[in-house]
Amino acid sequence: MTSRERLLSVIKGEKPDHIPLYCWVFGFTAPKHLRWSENNREVTHWYTMRLEHIHTLPEPWDVKQDFKRVERWFSLGLDDVLDVSVPWSVDPDVKIRDWHKSPSAEESYTLLHREYDTPDGVLTHIVRKTEENQGPGWVIQPEKVPLFEDFNIPRAVKPAVSGPEDIPKLRYLLQDPTKEQLAEYRERMNEVKKFAAERGVLVQGWSAFGMDGIVWLSGVEEAVISAMENPSFFQEFVDVMFEFDKRRTEIMLDVGGIDMVVQRGWYSSTDFWSPQLFRRFVLPHLKDLVSMVHQAGLHFAYTMTTGIMPMLEMLKEADIDLLYFVDPVQDNVDLRVLKKQLGGKFALAGGINSGITLKRESPEEIGRAVYNAVEILGPSGFILSPVDALFPDTPWESVKMMIETWRKVR
Repeated sequence: MTSRERLLSVIKGEKPDHIPLYCWVFGFTAPKHLRWSENNREVTHWYTMRLEHIHTLPEPWDVKQDFKRVERWFSLGLDDVLDVSVPWSVDPDVKIRDWHKSPSAEESYTLLHREYDTPDGVLTHIVRKTEENQGPGWVIQPEKVPLFEDFNIPRAVKPAVSGPEDIPKLRYLLQDPTKEQLAEYRERMNEVKKFAAERGVLVQGWSAFGMDGIVWLSGVEEAVISAMENPSFFQEFVDVMFEFDKRRTEIMLDVGGIDMVVQRGWYSSTDFWSPQLFRRFVLPHLKDLVSMVHQAGLHFAYTMTTGIMPMLEMLKEADIDLLYFVDPVQDNVDLRVLKKQLGGKFALAGGINSGITLKRESPEEIGRAVYNAVEILGPSGFILSPVDALFPDTPWESVKMMIETWRKVR
């Protein structure tokens, strides 16, 4: 089987030639023997093109480096995936102004201001610039304030969307890609299609922000309070985000070259939402997107790393094909109970924790975690995958132990 064939067999609920091991990377510090050099610079940290519109990387990364990363993982017998994401634009009538305010007696941090002057009024976004030194490989806080960025959530002074008056303004900021952006995306997809066909690589498209987009725009507490106290406004907010997700997904399906669409769900778990709120505000549009993707003959994956069990029946109802990621440590999931309740309704990726198991545990504990995940969740419908990525501080020796154990039990 090619890597693409193997992963698709898992997603379809069939038994592959062996259980895949797929390691998503988020600044992973690659060992010396897997690195390469470009422009007299050693490429030390690995990323993925899924990050391009929502994070600022500390060093260059492009689709050709994605190809090299795939080749390196393939050389070890692992599987890998190419991630793509559709760009978007701002209405040409919108004027954007950026400035910063220096620290003061009232505010110890520099404040980054962005002002969108739209035909329906001014939308203001203010975020603290905290300038942490996180170390090599980690994403960094940008110098200006993008709409969608994890850094914004805990540092926001004024979120982009504060109430119903901001919804008309927001629509101007969530426009389809320009002709130039679309042409560039098509050109990139031609490269991706060619490489994927030659090397047998699965391609997945990240076109749907879902509730992650809502939290990026309004903050966690503000979003939850709005959902409970002003549901009519919040429903309109969710509908605007869905229309944005839907249009980007339609573009992705039209251009082609992907095997699966993925929706983010990091901010849609029970860490943030009750099952009742999930059913009301997330599930209907999730069903719509899944149905649209299935009608196009493709697969659909959802990403949720915590709070899986209370949402399990709704995820089954949504008819997704794959769940990223099940984590027995940070989510305290009993894998046997999960598999029994899941009943083979959709495939799972995960099974081993990266932040604790791979970072802190002994080689024996890592081996035991891999064995348990494979023994319980295999042999079909399961992709072994560290949750939810390999990071700059993930030790190579731990990754090596995971790989060696996987080879024995896969």
